[in-house]
Amino acid sequence: MSSTSEISERSSWFSGLLHGGTFWLIVMTLAAGVFFWDGIGALLEAWQLPEYSHGPLIPVLSGLLFLRQLKEFPERPGPIRDRWIGVTVIIAAVAMGSLGKLSNINDIVAYSLILWIGGLLLVSFGWKTGKHFWPPVVHLVYMLPLPGVIYYKTTTLLQLISSEMGVWFLKLMSVPVFLDGNIIDLGVTKLHVAEACSGLRYLFPILSFSYIFAVLYKGQMWHKAVLLISAVPITVLMNSVRIAVAGYIVNNWGLEWVEGFSHFFEGWVIFIACILILFLLARILLFFNPVKMGLIEALDLDTDGLGTQAMRIRHIMPSAALITASGVIIAATAVFLSLPDRGTIRVERETFTTFPRSLGSWEQSGPRVILEPGVADVLGADDYHQVELVSPNAAAPVNFFSAWYYDQSSGGVHSPEICLPGGGWEIAWLERTDVTQLLNSDTPYNINRAIIQKGETRMMVYYWFEQKGRHIAWDFAAKYWLMVDGIKTGRTDGALVRLTTPIRPNETDAEAEARLNDVLIQVQGPLNRFIPTGP
Repeated sequence: MSSTSEISERSSWFSGLLHGGTFWLIVMTLAAGVFFWDGIGALLEAWQLPEYSHGPLIPVLSGLLFLRQLKEFPERPGPIRDRWIGVTVIIAAVAMGSLGKLSNINDIVAYSLILWIGGLLLVSFGWKTGKHFWPPVVHLVYMLPLPGVIYYKTTTLLQLISSEMGVWFLKLMSVPVFLDGNIIDLGVTKLHVAEACSGLRYLFPILSFSYIFAVLYKGQMWHKAVLLISAVPITVLMNSVRIAVAGYIVNNWGLEWVEGFSHFFEGWVIFIACILILFLLARILLFFNPVKMGLIEALDLDTDGLGTQAMRIRHIMPSAALITASGVIIAATAVFLSLPDRGTIRVERETFTTFPRSLGSWEQSGPRVILEPGVADVLGADDYHQVELVSPNAAAPVNFFSAWYYDQSSGGVHSPEICLPGGGWEIAWLERTDVTQLLNSDTPYNINRAIIQKGETRMMVYYWFEQKGRHIAWDFAAKYWLMVDGIKTGRTDGALVRLTTPIRPNETDAEAEARLNDVLIQVQGPLNRFIPTGP
């Protein structure tokens, strides 16, 4: 049983805790948990994906990095007067989080959570000490899902690189192979280098590992930079080896050998191989270090006293800055809790099933194209329409495609710049142009004009993004206006429109462009029924 003195001591400690700075830290943290909950929910959802399944480990590792660094900075006696920079950072985090909440883009709320954590450390320890804790705060970035546009562009790039290198390795093994986009043609079968094979599910955790490795490494700064940057080429190289091995297995034993458990096991083998290569690279760098040491000596793995450092939280003194920062979070939380839930506004529109079969002299040829289930799942559209249009006055058809999204806040439009290379098409030429004069439009009408080719086949493509009456060529600008519209009106809908026509061997690019211009003019009237432009 506890003695009276022990009970009194615990009571005194608990009372001091409530009346000290720790009380305000607890209050601010609880309020922040409510304010940033949408972002936390986005993280929990993203961590269920294979690419981000390492996410739950990141806060734990960042916490250990912080406690390890805290040992290097003894407590500062007397009042700490350089806390107000932290308050400014917290206000910025709240402002950024508010933009995310108002626009219904929860990823922005998740990003602002990291900014708030940085501000929390600056308020707690002051600028002089807190500024040194940026490594564990920056490491938290690795738990975040990439913005959709960056994710798909990165995935596509890694898919293409992995495919090219995988085919090169297969040729070294004397395997007859042909590459068509992301399709590896082995003759007996075709191996598709899908998004899961792009290397991202290895890249993100290995980037996190290399970051911690570089922080703990005692070598020169350029050594740390090499270790950090090398994670990308190492991952791409080993992923290409994995694809080549899979192709070799398929060519000799069949597709079923790389499915199920063997595919999972193969992935873990490659992941461990990447880590071993990183250790080998660190060992090689030590040969260029002025101070000779072994690899174990070069890594600061001392974990003694971390518990003692964690208890320093009870010594944080209350201050005007800490109370102000708490008040900012509490006030922001109270404001958003009192606001009515706008949700996502679902605009009224006609479905593409009623899209006209005739557009001027252009007539729909054949039935509406139905996408394969896998392609439709990747597209993720709420409604889409794809038809072939022919005209007696045109030498070739024009393909019309449009995808509509009621809510783009957690996904949305995939740019053809991403999809076309994956289908084996090479973008030979691409420019953004304004067709306002052609359409006699009252508002800017920006589109992308591209020429794509596959072998000797060439096609001309027009595509653009429709965002509440705006005609946008740049996908990042479309995401910007998505946020603006979400804040101002609660609308997060939008669409992609694409026109494609073949460039015949005996015709000029201008003749193909004339067909697209004609359809572009004819489609303007009907589009408003299916892609709303209202407030």
